[in-house]
Amino acid sequence: MILTVTANPSIDRTVELDGPLRPGGVHRTRASGDQPGGKGVNVARAVSAAGMDAIALMPARPDDPFVRHLDAVGLSRAAVEVAGDVRINLTLVAPDGVTTKINAPGATLDGDESARLTATVVELAAGADWLALCGSLPPGLAASWYADLIEKLTVEKSTGTRVQVAVDTSGEPLAQVARTRPDLLKPNAEELAELTGADPAALESHAAAGDPSAAADASARLAASTGGAVLTTLGGSGALLATGDGVWFATAPAVRVRSTVGAGDSSLAGYLISEQRGDDEPTRLRTAVAYGSAAAALPGTTPPTPDLVDASAVTASPVAVTRLS
Repeated sequence: MILTVTANPSIDRTVELDGPLRPGGVHRTRASGDQPGGKGVNVARAVSAAGMDAIALMPARPDDPFVRHLDAVGLSRAAVEVAGDVRINLTLVAPDGVTTKINAPGATLDGDESARLTATVVELAAGADWLALCGSLPPGLAASWYADLIEKLTVEKSTGTRVQVAVDTSGEPLAQVARTRPDLLKPNAEELAELTGADPAALESHAAAGDPSAAADASARLAASTGGAVLTTLGGSGALLATGDGVWFATAPAVRVRSTVGAGDSSLAGYLISEQRGDDEPTRLRTAVAYGSAAAALPGTTPPTPDLVDASAVTASPVAVTRLS
């Protein structure tokens, strides 16, 4: 079973524009819709669609519209009751697939709500194979919350808990997690650069030109530091996987992009699905890239179903690492 935690869930409202976004202009829409969102929710939806057990955990009132959206898509959930409303995030999508996101901060959790959320994560993680800690943290949770959970679960492992931990976050929470020992980190190029001191523009431009060596070096250094795997997503250029056994790069297949929101979440889901099937590292990477590409071709934050994912169209190749210091 894969347990995902979305500490700062959202209702994702996607608006497709009839032309390019013009600041200060008047726009008309082609379509719009609401979906239950947040990185962990997106991961759980993709995993569940693949026929694997997944539970999405988040703070939310039972009568919050967000919960009704979750029930509408049939996702197994565990909600810790809180007083505040789940936020609404707005995504504007231009016809060429360029997206503009406007995210709210989320409801503030008080001390009791934070403690109950922590206790529920630890309780449910005892029965999970993977725990995916995903997304931003809401006001009220310390920037160290993810890192503290990892340390707590590391202690729990000494008593027999088998859960592995994957993390997809950014900013200070990511920096704190990188000082612990997560089993998997999923940064993008900008986040990888923040953690390793690399130049994010160089990582992306070189990868787009077919030379992932700079990003491979940075990913390998991060994997060596944490002792776990690092799945670095590079947008339309593909992704890298770094482990103790090596580094692999996979380019993304050509797709007609409708929305890139949630594509990275689907990449993480693809990796976890493949890992649960017992696949080797290159296959996990190919599956991750295939899932992310399939998600980018769908509207809003819609997760891909297995029939839309073609990992055979993706090739993963080893990359020589030139520098680990």
